Amino acid sequence: MALKGIGHALGYGAWIIKEIFAAGVSTSIAAFKPDPGMRPIIIFYPLRVTTDWERFWFSTSITATPGTMSIGFRHDPDGTEQKILIVQAVFGGDPVGLVEDLMDMEERVSPRVKNIPLDPSTVAWRPYRDLGPDQPPRDLPPAERLD
Repeated sequence: MALKGIGHALGYGAWIIKEIFAAGVSTSIAAFKPDPGMRPIIIFYPLRVTTDWERFWFSTSITATPGTMSIGFRHDPDGTEQKILIVQAVFGGDPVGLVEDLMDMEERVSPRVKNIPLDPSTVAWRPYRDLGPDQPPRDLPPAERLD
């Protein structure tokens, strides 16, 4: 059992290093294009992993990959015990494809979740909106202002 765990850790480590490198190269190339393709979105990903250790590795792997960032965990608003991971993606032109990539990463972190169904087209997401110039509310406490 210990050897299986070590093998999985080594395999995952090699895979995530490759993914970080590939995303870094892709992001660097995009930075020099006239239209880099940045369409930032927020994904509300319903977690299939359940342990703190699995959530740690999954969210850390997302943040380590250029172009994506884990923002935080929330409880499912539908009242289930499932947790939601909020993920920011800079290149959000294909939200369903991004969710499929997150599913693949989650399954690599914890292969047992492969048997838990998740339809990528049902995962909630939303694009960023430009709210215009930053104008803090007048009643914002001094400790929260950035001026």
